Amino acid sequence: MEKQLLDKSFKQSLGLFDATMIVVGSMIGSGIFIVTSDIARMLGSPFYILITWLITGLITIIAALSYGELAGMMPKAGGQYVYLKESYNSLVGFLYGWTLFLVIQTGTIAAVAVAFAKFTGVLIPSLSEKNILLDINGFQISAAQFLAIASLILLTFINYRGIKNGKILQKSFTVAKILALSGLILIGFYVAFNFNYWSENFDNMWKATTTVVGSNNIISIKNISGLAIMAAIGVAMVGSVFSSDAWNNITFIAGEIKNPKKNIPLSLLWGVLIVTVLYILANIAYLGLLPIKGSPEATDVIGRGIQFAASERVGVAAASQIFGGAAAVIMAVLIMISTFGCNNGLILSGARVYYAMAKDGLFFKKVSVLNKFAVPGIALIFQCVWASILCLSGKYGDLLDYVVFAVLLFYILTIIGLFILRKKKPDAERPYKAFGYPVLPILYIVIALAMCIDLLICKPNYTWPGIIIVLIGIPVYYIMKKSEIS
Repeated sequence: MEKQLLDKSFKQSLGLFDATMIVVGSMIGSGIFIVTSDIARMLGSPFYILITWLITGLITIIAALSYGELAGMMPKAGGQYVYLKESYNSLVGFLYGWTLFLVIQTGTIAAVAVAFAKFTGVLIPSLSEKNILLDINGFQISAAQFLAIASLILLTFINYRGIKNGKILQKSFTVAKILALSGLILIGFYVAFNFNYWSENFDNMWKATTTVVGSNNIISIKNISGLAIMAAIGVAMVGSVFSSDAWNNITFIAGEIKNPKKNIPLSLLWGVLIVTVLYILANIAYLGLLPIKGSPEATDVIGRGIQFAASERVGVAAASQIFGGAAAVIMAVLIMISTFGCNNGLILSGARVYYAMAKDGLFFKKVSVLNKFAVPGIALIFQCVWASILCLSGKYGDLLDYVVFAVLLFYILTIIGLFILRKKKPDAERPYKAFGYPVLPILYIVIALAMCIDLLICKPNYTWPGIIIVLIGIPVYYIMKKSEIS
């Protein structure tokens, strides 16, 4: 067992800027460069594409402001897990932690690591997913998977040796990606004035269509209106919501933030606001550089449009309009920086939840130990091992699709917990109170519930598996409660 600290406590070493960089860095991964393609196929209109991103940004800001009150009340390691436990009971808290470890956090870490490896393969072909290093009876391990796991081990090692290392890495990579993305947007706006795509795309800005590609690349286009548009926006928001997710990770490391009652709410607000503005501006730039409509059979970026950008890499297609043949390399470097920094934030923060669960007897006891560098070292190792297995399985993408519903459900439960705690603990210290309470939190709950219902109706194959993953945690919880885990 690792040597325990004498004071058995975290070091409060993260200031407001550090915390904000963790929020921003954890949110911006590879999604902003990819998911607009799918949104464009579902909605076919620049207005509704931007509305999708705007609604996503607004509800994320509302949720962040609501979480700010909970963070101020309970500035403890574990964040959302602690809020759910205190609002409801230990079972609800466990189900969140269980799903987080099994799929949400580790699945995201695996997916981001593989994205990092894939774009590294653009620069170094020998590290691409096409280079198979091992093939045993059909089970293959590619160079990209190997690199993905190597990146997880490296980041875990860096964070294992103390919060200071993780903090420095996070600030460096997040500042770099903010500057790079901002530069891409500004240059994109400048170059877009040489084209006519803003005018072309916004000519029919109110006309929403859903584009479906059948066998032999046969395209079916269906006009949608009224409630059908709302339903389509709800489904399209799956991509934008997950591109904007992980903002809540800062609550996991509350025990290591200076003046957490003030700095966590502020970092949530500023972090989510920065990312929302960047995402909307990036999409406006895309709409100025590329036509929305396209064909999957086209051989150039203009012919394919936003809807059918090669491998859905809208960012690369847009960059090719700016940088020409160098676009692939430039975007590969940008996405490598973005994904590496994103995973550092996810790895750093996720382990604190399992540490908090172990402290409550709901995870392996050894995970509740801080190492000599004042971080939950064993929790970091557990997380790294499971995320690496998901990298090898290749199923992380499917798993993430399956838990969309569950993630939204836990956000809803957490914000409902805001109301519960106002009743249960009216005299508790609240250095920050949720902005717009009760109207804005209720608005979030209504919109998120509508999305859940929409997903149940429109994407049942992706919804029920997620619910099953959560429900499996119920018997696991009671088994763990009855038998002491060592």
